[in-house]
Amino acid sequence: MATQMLMTGEDLLRMPDDGKQYELVKGELIERSPPGGEHGQRATRVGRLLDEFVEERDLGRVAMESGFYLARDPDTVRAPDVLFISREKLDPDVEVYGYEVIPDLVVEVVSPSDTFNEVMDKVEEYLVAGVRLVWVVNVKRRSVIVYPGGQTLTEEDMLTGGSVLPGFAVPVSRLFRRRRQ
Repeated sequence: MATQMLMTGEDLLRMPDDGKQYELVKGELIERSPPGGEHGQRATRVGRLLDEFVEERDLGRVAMESGFYLARDPDTVRAPDVLFISREKLDPDVEVYGYEVIPDLVVEVVSPSDTFNEVMDKVEEYLVAGVRLVWVVNVKRRSVIVYPGGQTLTEEDMLTGGSVLPGFAVPVSRLFRRRRQ
């Protein structure tokens, strides 16, 4: 019986750019489906709002689609839509966002191809690895689920950074507002 060789995070880093997006789950390479336009717009909006807040206060770094290790041997490397890493966790001499650093905040925007179980598996992986705050943005339902706790926020609610980003607050409706053409 043949045994499949598991990949490492280092193998993933060395892969040539073929225009596709990948994650590594327990050593197995997983191709991510390209998200639709609405998904990208919501991820960009959240990323921009977070980045402006973080940059103005010099709190750390915000990145999009940056991978980091959730587990080793076998390796799991996830690349959430948006992440925030506090300044305290960053090495000023290293210009690398992730891989070895667990973010403080992770944002997943639900794609049309995502299943509930896939999203919940990611949330659980993030929390177990030490991510302090996870926002799951559901474009279809125009809501955000906040973990830990699983509180669902609707467009009438305010999304806050809690103890991870004190002072950050934005109406959920702003995440879904469409720009005028």
